Amino acid sequence: MAGLFITFEGGDGSGKSTQSRLLTDWLTGVGHTVLHAREPGGTELGLELREIILHRRGYIAPRAEALLYAADRAHNIATTVRPAIERGEIVIQDRYLDSSVAYQGAGRVLDGTEIRDISLWAAEGLLPDLTVLLDLPPEAGRERITATGSTTYDRLEEEKNEFHQRVRDSFLALAAAEPERFIVIDATLPIETIAASIQTRVERLLA
Repeated sequence: MAGLFITFEGGDGSGKSTQSRLLTDWLTGVGHTVLHAREPGGTELGLELREIILHRRGYIAPRAEALLYAADRAHNIATTVRPAIERGEIVIQDRYLDSSVAYQGAGRVLDGTEIRDISLWAAEGLLPDLTVLLDLPPEAGRERITATGSTTYDRLEEEKNEFHQRVRDSFLALAAAEPERFIVIDATLPIETIAASIQTRVERLLA
């Protein structure tokens, strides 16, 4: 049986990590083998690239940033994600190519189509079976991050609200263009309500 590839997208603080963990726990509990992945940083090489992308102090040209993400993606898909899918496992991943289109395309004001094409080339054309978009206003996301007690932000988190609003608008446009792949959920809803909506959609995939 072929596996599934499910990705979680959304702005910073939208709850991707929480919901991907809950979905992983639910699927594992009903007998599925699940691999949890992330970008950037899902492999040993990815961890090195993640440190550069998110925590390097100093300017990184937008196109260079986009290519670093693509390099991480190419390695992650080739060495981790695709082999797991071919083994029949369910891969749940925190961020994928839609994040690049939103953050490096809209956020950095680059051509989103070019960013998508680079990502698809890096991933050898692999698209998710389902993408969960957790939609949250940027201001609410920043409040959630602050509420955790964090006093430091990565290079993307520390961008101004205008940047993050462009990212949010781009995510919603991507979802509107591919409604068969996306499920858009209001991230201000209770955690349990969000999890139930995701499980219902995934059950349809499994059926």
